[in-house]
Amino acid sequence: MTAAAEQTHAQPGDVLVDVQGIKVHFPIKKGVIFDKTIGYVYAVDGVDLQIRRGETYGLVGESGCGKSTLGRAILNLEPPTEGKVVFDGTDIASLRGEELRRKRQHMQMVFQDPLSSLDPRQSVESLLLEGMKAHGLVKDTKAANARLRELLKAVGLPAASLQKYPHEFSGGQRQRIGIARALAVDPQLIVADEPVSALDVSVQAQVINLLEDLQDRFGLTYLVVAHDLAVVRHISDRVGVMYLGALVEEAAADDLYAAPMHPYTRALMSAVPVPDPVVEDRRERILLNGDLPSPANPPKGCRFHTRCPWRQPTQCDTDRPALRVVSIDGVPETHRVACHFAEGIASGELQPHKVEAEVVDPHLGESDAHGSLIGPATTVEVTDTP
Repeated sequence: MTAAAEQTHAQPGDVLVDVQGIKVHFPIKKGVIFDKTIGYVYAVDGVDLQIRRGETYGLVGESGCGKSTLGRAILNLEPPTEGKVVFDGTDIASLRGEELRRKRQHMQMVFQDPLSSLDPRQSVESLLLEGMKAHGLVKDTKAANARLRELLKAVGLPAASLQKYPHEFSGGQRQRIGIARALAVDPQLIVADEPVSALDVSVQAQVINLLEDLQDRFGLTYLVVAHDLAVVRHISDRVGVMYLGALVEEAAADDLYAAPMHPYTRALMSAVPVPDPVVEDRRERILLNGDLPSPANPPKGCRFHTRCPWRQPTQCDTDRPALRVVSIDGVPETHRVACHFAEGIASGELQPHKVEAEVVDPHLGESDAHGSLIGPATTVEVTDTP
């Protein structure tokens, strides 16, 4: 844990980002002449989380769960359908126009693909100066040049890089330029969307270490969106696990990896390879059959119940569980789980059962005037559903 994060945990009330019931729904339209909304994709559907000043919050989940959309919604790059994003005392979701532009100086993003996120027609100098000029941070040429050299030194690039263009750099170097661009306007929060997924393993370690060093140096707060559990464990102070648009578990990184409580988190952790052949052969593996259900027609009740080996005939398919503190000895209050039967699963009272896969009619669940579009047109899992 970084020094800044340790200071943050000493001040639990110092919350920089407070996300309250955030939803992002994308309309599904149909029509030749007149578009008619016939349903919605529920990319993010009711998320509450807090990010404390100076800490790193890791957001993990499989592709399509809505984690990148949540990161963009926090910055209002994707306007929320509903809910609040309170950043340093201001509701970002309610800002528009010039007010939002001024606030964005304090919130920056590092994108997944370092090449496509950089304008190939602009030199590195132009890329870094653009944000500084937009927020009135360039006073004179001499001061600007000194600032640019300082930024490049901070991310480990030579001053000669200023006159080059993005295509002249490697993937790791381009990601460093993206980080320097985010730092150029002195932000408080950086949302890093899969910052190392497009890089080689050796370069990934360099970029992760760079992010940690910059956090200590500049007192930054990170929201790191990733699907690589090893990366998240290394860099994060707290971790949130997303499934189909909602958080299913949240805890300190060490607590989550030591004792995952939600069935989905258990399945994710069981997929992480262990560098010990004896342990790897003996440990439990939880295999999930089928694909993620369609976010256009998510399951009712617990959204994981169609794939859950611990599914129960009551509550799971009717009541959506809230993210709550579980009543288990030794589990801290900071560990929250969205599962009706977390205590029974942890104690061994409930045992996993086989989940059968069944091909569903692709037209099943088509919307009428009041419904949503269609459910998943792929293989989904059912157990004892009539």
